[in-house]
Amino acid sequence: MKTAVFRPLALAVALTAVVASLAGCGAREDSDPSTLTVGFVVDPSWAQIPVAQQDGYFANHHVKVKVIDFSTGVEALQALAAHQVDVTTAADVPTAAALTRTPTVRIVGDGSRWQGSRIVARRSAGITSLRDLAGRSVGTPLGTSAAYFASNALAHTDITDKLVQVAPQAAVTAATQRNVDAISIFQPYQAQVIAALGNDAVELAGGSYSQHSLYLATDTAISGKSAALTAFFAALNDASGQLTSRTPAAISAVAAATQLSPDLIGKILPEFDYTLQLPPDLAQVLADQARWAKMQGAVDPSVQLPDYGRLADGDFLPHGK
Repeated sequence: MKTAVFRPLALAVALTAVVASLAGCGAREDSDPSTLTVGFVVDPSWAQIPVAQQDGYFANHHVKVKVIDFSTGVEALQALAAHQVDVTTAADVPTAAALTRTPTVRIVGDGSRWQGSRIVARRSAGITSLRDLAGRSVGTPLGTSAAYFASNALAHTDITDKLVQVAPQAAVTAATQRNVDAISIFQPYQAQVIAALGNDAVELAGGSYSQHSLYLATDTAISGKSAALTAFFAALNDASGQLTSRTPAAISAVAAATQLSPDLIGKILPEFDYTLQLPPDLAQVLADQARWAKMQGAVDPSVQLPDYGRLADGDFLPHGK
């Protein structure tokens, strides 16, 4: 795997600001054992959350859920480590790195698997294949699943990646203003970049990566709110059924949460497997991603990787999946 540009100091400063902001607004684990404060990365990967909210599944299972939105899993995991939330969503790549620093956190579910990652390039820049990205810049939020996908896809094409930091909210501007030659970003931003470029958009697939969209919980939530966690996942399981069936109500809930059109959400949802589970190969996937994170500078090269299998707890999933 080739090495990408990485700015760990800048990322650390940004994450410190996120946690400070949360502390300032009073967001913190709620002491009520029936209440969960949940970090939600605004992405269809965890569409169970807005569907469960809108359709009343949390209330049906007698759990109160307070949702805090995040734009990346990196930010959400930082808040979890600081006990600003009980539970959070995050993709596998930032999770692999975060668990080397916060061994008390547990993976409590894999909410969906997504195989729709793409590098979105401009046709007008003469890019029609991954090979055309040789020597070109790919904008992506560094340290995230989108960066890992881009690095993995380019490495499989034997191209040295040139990844540069682009925040999710800046992805459309970076693509349309030609600040970078291509963008690698997760949903809903991927769909927004494609829509903004219109006929100039080229969607490039490749590599071996498919995203695991995880749910994680703090040790205190696991020990003190086990009934609430079980109820939370029962509600998510109800929502998963609606997402798999792609009911109008589910599409409406995800569209409202992601600010994408219902028509576009209807096209995106089939890309996801929303079955709640903890796949047996997840530990190996995370170990491979942590080794990549070491190469990027996101994890100290001297750090011994944890046993990721021991950091997974599937007891709260329906039927202990």
